[in-house]
Amino acid sequence: MNTAMLYHKTYLHPDSKEWVVFVHGAGGSSSIWFKQIKEYKKHFNLVFIDLRGHGRSAAVSFKEMLKNGYTFNDVALDIVQVLDHLKIKGAHFVGISLGTILIQKLAELAPNRVKTMVLGGAVTRFDFRSNTLVKIGDFFKHVMPYMWLYRLFAYILMPQKGQVESRGMFIKDAKKLCQKEFKRWFKLAADVNPLMKYYKENETNTPTLYLMGENDHMFMRPVKEMVAKHSRSQLTEISNCGHVCNVEKPQEFNQHSIEFIKNNGQQNS
Repeated sequence: MNTAMLYHKTYLHPDSKEWVVFVHGAGGSSSIWFKQIKEYKKHFNLVFIDLRGHGRSAAVSFKEMLKNGYTFNDVALDIVQVLDHLKIKGAHFVGISLGTILIQKLAELAPNRVKTMVLGGAVTRFDFRSNTLVKIGDFFKHVMPYMWLYRLFAYILMPQKGQVESRGMFIKDAKKLCQKEFKRWFKLAADVNPLMKYYKENETNTPTLYLMGENDHMFMRPVKEMVAKHSRSQLTEISNCGHVCNVEKPQEFNQHSIEFIKNNGQQNS
């Protein structure tokens, strides 16, 4: 495990013993959760993490990744290291977009550490459109500035007028990435479908809530297929909402996710 530590910030509750860990998506940072802090800290202890190369973790040196790149396994173990550092034996996890894959990887590697999973704007499979997008990006990643690609991805994932704020946040955070860092994360895209196929066929025992915007057309159908196959999972659709549902519809996101954690967390405590 790495000796370097991801940047993280905690909010302590005066009475609760329950912890909630927030995991952002590729190109983002923990700032994506600013609309969750006020409501969540009324109920739980909170941990906000910046993943490798993102946000304030961009200044953290991971020597082995500079040589070899990294995998979903490596990035999930970074989160375990933060849990160990904070002496958190088990927690509830809330993720958005590609961060939802990391949470599921964590539940595979250390199931006793994950009490519940709230997967917002979940990525469970790349369909033809998203696969085509990834292939185009892979072809041009060495010759085109990565911010051009990222803006293109952001507009395709979040094309609607109501998604201006969330699209702008992702583009702003992505500017903090360097070209090499973007390429490292881009390489992970090739692992998404094989990994998620495995998770579809091998259900976790962890209670799971998928929170999806009804207009998240790129990822909604694969999520419905996943939920239909898994008895421990449920789906809640948020109306008039797209991919980054925690930013677009924070009140609904907070209400559904907090209620789910409270209703399902006790059995794994």
